Amino acid sequence: MKNIEDFIRSNKQFFDGEEPSEGHFERFSRKLEIRCSEKVIRRSIVPYLLKAAVVTLLVTLSSLWTWDHFLRPDRNRMALGDVSPEYREVENYYVHQVNFMENEIVNLDLNNSPEQKEILKKEMRSMDSVYVQLQKELKANPNDERIINAMIEHYQTKVDVMNYILDQLRAIRNENQNKPNNGQTNL
Repeated sequence: MKNIEDFIRSNKQFFDGEEPSEGHFERFSRKLEIRCSEKVIRRSIVPYLLKAAVVTLLVTLSSLWTWDHFLRPDRNRMALGDVSPEYREVENYYVHQVNFMENEIVNLDLNNSPEQKEILKKEMRSMDSVYVQLQKELKANPNDERIINAMIEHYQTKVDVMNYILDQLRAIRNENQNKPNNGQTNL
């Protein structure tokens, strides 16, 4: 670097005498404008992404708040497990039993007619709507033993009904298995 500076100083007469060619300043100005306009175009996308992330976060939080305070379907209901830990165990037991029996009913699907399946679903929904009503009453009166007992009896009844349905479906399955198939005899 030092050598270049020394060379320029020692040969100053060669550099000072020459003028740039015609239109040099115009070409330089155009190139400078193009570079400046490219810098404007090449803005960073990061601020826009941050703004979009903040808006998304605000919309999500406000949606969750609205759901929790206004739209949540079980807002006016209270589960049996909310009363005490003992009742939570009772509720967990019956929920497990009901889920187990529902799976058994699905597994024992005997190609019943769609009407029969719909009737069964309708009855289960009806039983569930009774339980939802009991949950609402429990929310209004959390220490009412009559409501708690009614909820437990509801679970017991639902388990009994599902047991009956399972027994009937098993009997139908056994009948179908014992029937001879189109003239063939069972050995």
